Order: sequence, then structure tokens, then C-alpha cells
Amino acid sequence: MNEVLQRRLAERRHQSRYRRRRVLESAQGPRLQVDGRDLLQFCSNDYLGLANHPKLIAAMQDTAAQFGVGGGASHLVCGHSELHHQLEERLAKVTGRERALLFSTGYMANLGTVTALMGKGDHILEDRLNHASLLDAGLLSGARFQRFQHNDMADLERRLQKLPADGNRLIVVDAVFSMDGDMAPLPALAALAQKYDAWLMADDAHGFGVLGENGAGSAEFFGLDQQQLPVLMGTLGKGLGSFGAFVAGSDELIESLIQFARPYIYTTAMPPAVAAATIAALDLLVDEPWRRSHLQELIRYFRDKAIALALPVMASNTAIQPLLIGDEIAAMALSSALEQRGILVSAIRPPTVPVGSSRLRITLSAGHSKADIDCLLAALVEALAI
Repeated sequence: MNEVLQRRLAERRHQSRYRRRRVLESAQGPRLQVDGRDLLQFCSNDYLGLANHPKLIAAMQDTAAQFGVGGGASHLVCGHSELHHQLEERLAKVTGRERALLFSTGYMANLGTVTALMGKGDHILEDRLNHASLLDAGLLSGARFQRFQHNDMADLERRLQKLPADGNRLIVVDAVFSMDGDMAPLPALAALAQKYDAWLMADDAHGFGVLGENGAGSAEFFGLDQQQLPVLMGTLGKGLGSFGAFVAGSDELIESLIQFARPYIYTTAMPPAVAAATIAALDLLVDEPWRRSHLQELIRYFRDKAIALALPVMASNTAIQPLLIGDEIAAMALSSALEQRGILVSAIRPPTVPVGSSRLRITLSAGHSKADIDCLLAALVEALAI
């Protein structure tokens, strides 16, 4: 076995696609200590800067003292605490849905939802640039699985028109695409879903907490209700700074997931202390709205400056601001050159993104300042000039 694995690893190294973990020696924040170095980072998904917020820390500490540190069992055995229940009720209220259901991770939420809803004889249509968890879920569901061109409503409609009359239909998209930063046209998708009798599911991992007047995410941003967007997934470890994920929708949807979503049924519940920290984060969406407005101001500031400098920014108005480099080796070299200048930005390569579209995935946070962005831009200009 080891010889086979060694050959696969050697091939990955040869392709300049070998992944390595970095050792973080500090709390999350704009400035990190990584592998013994102090770096200004632009690669975390902690969009609102809540991961190290004192109110989340206090909520977790206080709840751990009362409930302990482990979930103990699955939700359907004896792991569903009152904190989990309170959090689900809050998430349903925030998203304007009848109910919400907690999952341990976004990957498990997507896998569990798609495979619970769809099976042999059904039809799944996914955006070509969807997150890996959604693509894996579609493949594993047993349904007939298609991928339409990115954000191309004409291509999606052509595929819907060709579907046979039998079987359920599910359209699945990232609400905010994690590697490109652009948004799915959810109103147009909802209209097509209604026209062709399909269900619509959106993964709002990178929108929940950040987008919308109240931070309720992409559904609030576009004004879509439960009928228009019946399956809404969000994560809690990005904008909210804690951990886990949820699916929100009708009572029938949530009851179906409880009965049929294997990644929900057969796993230990998240620690109650994590749920308490997430409730504190939801409170901060209301109490500290300046975080969202400050982040939006930083996004505009970065884009205006980057475009003026002729940097290869992609078409994104979210906190994800990729620079398209193209060549994998060039992207890695630029990331390394930035790190030498005290800036941490990840290079994203195939298979995460299509061949020829390697990039620097810059992410902005409410914890950043305009001075931080000026440092990033100056380092980019200097590194690109080499």
C-alpha cells in the first residue's frame, strides 16, 4: 500500500499541488503567529472578526462549566441539549424559516441534505463551480446529476427543459462562491425552479452573518422567502466566528432530515458550549452592526485601489477578493513573495479551481483597517514587480 501512496504523493508534488498545513500559534485575528512568524493575514473566513470576541469566549467558558466540553451522543440519543434547541430556534427566526436543524459541519449539512432529499430516479442540477461538498453530495445521492455552466441561467433552463417528467428535481448552488467571491443570481434561480417544478437549495456558508441588512445572509439580501428558497444551508464558523452549520426551511423539510439525513443521525452533537457561543454571535449581529458596514467599506476601498493599480481582481463584491494569476507556479511564487513581506495570503490551485485559473484568494475581515489593506496593496505591487 505504501508504495502506491508514495507514487500518488510524488505525482502531486510534481504537479506543484502538494498541500501543507501551517501551524497557528495565536488566536484568530488580522495578525497571526504562524510557524513562529508574525504575519498580517488575508486568508481567514472570520469575516466579522468574531472568532476571538470576548463575548463568545465568555459564553463558551460559562456553558462548558455547566454542561461540560463534549456533546456526549448524537442528537437522537441524548446529545440534544437545551442550548442546541435554543440555537435552532434562533436560527429559524433570523432566517425567517419555520425551523432550523444543526449539523456538525457545512460539509455534513450539504451531504446529509442532498442525499436525504434525492435518490435514484431524481434529478440534481448544480452550478459547475459549487463547493466540493455539494458536488460530492450530488454524486453520492444516486440521482441523475448534471452541472450547468457557472451562473448561466440559459444553460440551466435548457437542461431543465430536457428533463423527463418523472422524479424530483433539485437545483443546488453556492449563494456566494467560495473561490470566486461572486454571488448566485438567486431570484432568477428561484423563478426557474418555480417554472420547472424544481426545489432550490442554496449553500450560504460565505453569506450568512455578512450579507443582508440584519446579517441573515443571501436570502435576506435578495428578499427571498421560504417558498422561493425552500432549502437554505448556512455555516457558523465563518461570519459568526464559532463552529458548525445548519439547514433552515419548512417543518416537513427539517423532520425529513431528522429521519433520513445520515450525517445528522450518526454523529455526535456539537458541544453545547459551541452552541452557546453561536447564540452570543447572533446577539452581536444585532448589537454590533458596524462590523458589517465596516466590512463593506473595506471591500469598496480594496477594490477601488486594486483596480486603480491594475491588479487582476475578479468580479466580486463580497469579502472574498481573488486575484487571478493563472499559472499554478506563479500563484505559489506570489504567495511566497507576500509572506516574505509579512503578508499571509493563500494560493489556490487545481483541483480546487479549474486548470489555468490559479489565484490568490484574498479575504477581508471587519477586524482589518484601511491601513492593513494599504500594506497588502503595497506588498502586492512590490511582489508583482519582481
